[in-house]
Amino acid sequence: MKSLAASSPAADAVALAPDAEGEDALVRNGSLPEYVYAQLRQDIFDMRLLPGDQITETEIAAHFKVSRTPVRQALQRLQNDGLMQGYVRGGWEVVPIDFKRFSDLYEMRKLIETHAVRRLCAQGADQSVLAGLRATWCVAAEAREQDGPKAAQLDEVFHQSLVRAAGNQEMAESFDRLTDRIRIVRRLDFLYGDCLHSTYEEHAAILDSIAAGDAEGAMRLMGEHIDGSHAEVNQITLHRLHSARATATTKPPAYVSVRVRRSF
Repeated sequence: MKSLAASSPAADAVALAPDAEGEDALVRNGSLPEYVYAQLRQDIFDMRLLPGDQITETEIAAHFKVSRTPVRQALQRLQNDGLMQGYVRGGWEVVPIDFKRFSDLYEMRKLIETHAVRRLCAQGADQSVLAGLRATWCVAAEAREQDGPKAAQLDEVFHQSLVRAAGNQEMAESFDRLTDRIRIVRRLDFLYGDCLHSTYEEHAAILDSIAAGDAEGAMRLMGEHIDGSHAEVNQITLHRLHSARATATTKPPAYVSVRVRRSF
């Protein structure tokens, strides 16, 4: 998720430091909680906030010049995302990286996506969906997206589109929640890994198998694609966490009260 630009309504609201009445109105329409949520979430994704970092509602409220109400709402959303955990007296901690949890999520992802491509091969995929995906992924090397964050977003769209096209709404909604939970590590492959061109080639091969109705081939390619991504993000995550702890350039945000040093 991109941080909201400084000219957005939520950012303007914070910059203007609204009075209590004005802030109540913003809280009711969701602007302030959404703004604080987006900023904290982006700090976690960019590893400015590291696993184990401790923050308080009071410090965050002072930093963003808001009351604790929108801060608490934002933190509760992050807790629902599995990114933060609360403890006593308004204290919160960035959830430590749980590699077993991510392994379980990737296993679930593989089950959903291989089922989806098998179903698409069996029932026939919506050709407009396939055509849209092919227009993005079946292109010459010079036409490929080179920006890591943009490529990561396109990758999510590819996988979510295939799952939605399979026609099971409950499965699609579960997959969207799963995608949200693994985003913190999954996007590292596009930011720090070397997966860009291989992703294009693997996506194109999956689309070719679906178009040919080759269920066995599509399932095998999708499974290998997900397993490869999982292995790569595990390695990158460990490296990035160690680097972030070791380098002096990863000074925590101003609202971090305690930076806990953990081993991984």
